[in-house]
Amino acid sequence: MKKLFAASVIALSVCIGTSVMAAQKSVTGTLEDSFCYVTMGAHGPSHKACATACAKKGIPVALVEKGTDKMYILLPPKNDTALPADVISKMEDEVTVTGDEYEKGGITYLTAVSVK
Repeated sequence: MKKLFAASVIALSVCIGTSVMAAQKSVTGTLEDSFCYVTMGAHGPSHKACATACAKKGIPVALVEKGTDKMYILLPPKNDTALPADVISKMEDEVTVTGDEYEKGGITYLTAVSVK
């Protein structure tokens, strides 16, 4: 009985541990301000000034993967910091973002460790 309990605890710990672990990933796509993109479909070069202003005000920045409708919400590389300036300056541009991928509640997040 003790062995079964110990095995169950170990198995549960492994399952919980993997759900929080991140996978390093590089994604190429366009940086969009999530509000205008989701609610109005606004995007593209004519929307760059608005998207930049929204990102500066704290509207979540989305990376829409090239060739798909998959959207990643960008997070700063570490807690208690802002998104890197090169994210804000490249709104509406095609970029490749490398960082840790997380998924929770049906939403996919990507830390913006590198933006090229």
